Amino acid sequence: MSFVSSAPWSLTEIPPQLGSPILSIGRGSAPTEGQLPTHAHPEHILLWSTSATLLVEAGSRDWLVPPGYALWVPGGVEHGGVLLHEGEMSIMTFAPDRCPIVWPGPTGISIGPLLRELIIHLDRIQPHDLSREPAETLMFSLLTPLPTQSIQIAVPADPRVRAIAEALIAEPADPRELAAWAAHVHAGARTVSRLFLSETGLSFAQWRTHVRIQAAVQLLANGTSVGATARAVGYRKPSAFINAFRRVTGQTPGTYIPVETGQALGSQAMS
Repeated sequence: MSFVSSAPWSLTEIPPQLGSPILSIGRGSAPTEGQLPTHAHPEHILLWSTSATLLVEAGSRDWLVPPGYALWVPGGVEHGGVLLHEGEMSIMTFAPDRCPIVWPGPTGISIGPLLRELIIHLDRIQPHDLSREPAETLMFSLLTPLPTQSIQIAVPADPRVRAIAEALIAEPADPRELAAWAAHVHAGARTVSRLFLSETGLSFAQWRTHVRIQAAVQLLANGTSVGATARAVGYRKPSAFINAFRRVTGQTPGTYIPVETGQALGSQAMS
């Protein structure tokens, strides 16, 4: 299923189970030309990115939804979006009168391995499958808001710095520094520096570090070693990556590697 069609990001409908809050589940590839026009509807939705990177405007702010994360949008909240990086994603819709979640505004969620498998399972089974009700109950118990200390990335609105931001979100390892990016968007380096600070609250270097660390978190959660993750997000030396990671999150990268994977990697985790 493609999320780009005559009705952008259309969903694969499933017959509603009596009493089930899930109205539909859509899963498929999301190419970079896909856009979701601004709109609102009474149903709640969960936008989950498996491997795509999505930028959603909802609740008067922009939300970056990278792989491994999801955004809960309550019914009635206007939202729209654009795909920054192609990949796989899912959209779930929920009946507001039967859904146990009552968050008043858009809410970020981290999709861990168990939650991921539950959503895939619910997409595969029939509406009256005996495992559906307990699977739904467990799924809702795992849908918890990201903690306040999680990495939040503001996306600038000025078209020049927004172009830089979107390029770095799509490819965090891009090595170009501020002057090169400024030349790329035909702006002065001082202008770009000022705009990043005024529109995101971070300097260009700080903002890029946050983007890299957010991308690294998902790689680590998938079992990628610290060394491989460092290289994938633009750090030549694991020590520099570990220091940056600690500054942003207050923790070491190894904290984010699943226990069973960390045991398998052993001493290689810090290579």
